[in-house]
Amino acid sequence: MTLPRTPSFRLNGRRALVTGAGRGIGAGMAAALAEAGAHVFLVARTKSEVEANAKEIRATGGKAEAAVLDVSDVQAVEAFFSAQPAFHILVNNAGTNRPKPITDVSEADYDAVLGLNLKSAYFVAKAAAQRMLAERIAGSIIHMGSQMGHIGGPGRTLYCASKWGLEGLNKALALELAPHGIRSNTIAPTFTETALTRPMLEDKAFMASVLSKIKIGRLGKVEDLMGAVVFLASDASALMTGTSMIIDGGWTAE
Repeated sequence: MTLPRTPSFRLNGRRALVTGAGRGIGAGMAAALAEAGAHVFLVARTKSEVEANAKEIRATGGKAEAAVLDVSDVQAVEAFFSAQPAFHILVNNAGTNRPKPITDVSEADYDAVLGLNLKSAYFVAKAAAQRMLAERIAGSIIHMGSQMGHIGGPGRTLYCASKWGLEGLNKALALELAPHGIRSNTIAPTFTETALTRPMLEDKAFMASVLSKIKIGRLGKVEDLMGAVVFLASDASALMTGTSMIIDGGWTAE
């Protein structure tokens, strides 16, 4: 009997793009992919942040480049991807949040959250997929969703709408691209300690509420997501598409 061999988690020879890679989850995703052997391109609006992260990755022996890209500018996104060879891996990570009661939500709030979390993710995925299709690349598109794309939350109508929309986009995209060997999945974390979440988590009552729902008893860390992105980018997840990896400490188990 010949035992099966575990598919490789290595990403050597693959090009990866991570949006919103200047800080927080995006920076962690870029570091994880580089550690697994990918040549990672870090993009964000703030040049100094992505350059510093790329430099740190290179200092540890990884391959990394930085570029300024505003993913909310559809024309800039199209131009960026047109000027690049196809990426094997896309991490659609850029996002924002404006938590408030629906009675306080303005049109500007709606446009900011849905515009970045859903519209920008859509057109980045489109541009990446076009290049993969043109070059016949069997790739992996990974969207950074949220547990809030599977449940609701008070004061989070905008965020939930954007992340539920992202889950729908993910499933439709997976079906459309599967015949071409391109997979699409989401990672859906619980509240994770980053610069984006820090202000709301400083509210002791809110923090207590959050921790009461995370059954493991602590907030998420960026490190909790790094293995997931490598898995979804690699051959180890070759049969996974159109699904979501919920990393929430048990929040949605009820």
